[in-house]
Amino acid sequence: MGKKDDLIAKYHAEMDELNINYDAKLFEKVVTGCGPSIYNADAATVSGSDPSELTTVKNNFLIRKLGLDESHDLDGAIASTINILGKSNRNKYRAIFYYLLMVHFKKESVYA
Repeated sequence: MGKKDDLIAKYHAEMDELNINYDAKLFEKVVTGCGPSIYNADAATVSGSDPSELTTVKNNFLIRKLGLDESHDLDGAIASTINILGKSNRNKYRAIFYYLLMVHFKKESVYA
């Protein structure tokens, strides 16, 4: 298996541990969409306590990638995702974070 496959297996294990239902093929597309960030230890995770990081998620993923605007309660969705992954969980993997946000807003068509 390659590095990407190893990471996907790690993310699947994390999602199973958190009892998150997911579509494996769709999730793999989200992982691919994250690009090289998944290979960088710092960029591979989202810091739920860093306001600038959360602003980046909002602007770059929710607004630019998913095409949402502020009328969709973006901050509320981010807070909800942090709760699902666990506030004290240091491993808020970006791919899982993005997948949960995509499902929350029913934007699966972006990756289909």
